[in-house]
Amino acid sequence: MSTTQRTSTTVTVGGLAGLAGAGLGTSDWREVTQEDVDLFARATGDHQWIHVDAERAAKGPFGGTIAHGHLTLSLIPVLLAEILVVEGASLGINYGMNRVRFPAPLRVGSRIRATAALTSAEQVPGGVQAVATVTVTAEDAPRPVCVAEVVFRYLE
Repeated sequence: MSTTQRTSTTVTVGGLAGLAGAGLGTSDWREVTQEDVDLFARATGDHQWIHVDAERAAKGPFGGTIAHGHLTLSLIPVLLAEILVVEGASLGINYGMNRVRFPAPLRVGSRIRATAALTSAEQVPGGVQAVATVTVTAEDAPRPVCVAEVVFRYLE
């Protein structure tokens, strides 16, 4: 088990552009449970056996159930909120994704965390649009379980 502590960056909306190119920090560890996966399957209608059938998945290619890639992706905003604290923003919104990859499966029961770096930040009407590269790793995976270039806006 890794003992690396959570690290974060606090900045004002106006100060985001000055962080372009900088590492932002690392989130806390978070366990992804079978209940998380089952609730995601119910919400999305994706009940593929590799996600929800523990008995069948145990005999499958991953040796157990794995999280949906899009579940992993959907956890990025909450993990990123631990890493980057933007003061003076009335609202932070997801604006999109430029690139997403799932290099390794995320086994259910694994703990994950995210590390982020700010790629760019520019003024837009009412605030700042920022792009960050977020890498989600699992304790037991040899490669990241998700790497995404996320676009978000902080409004003043």
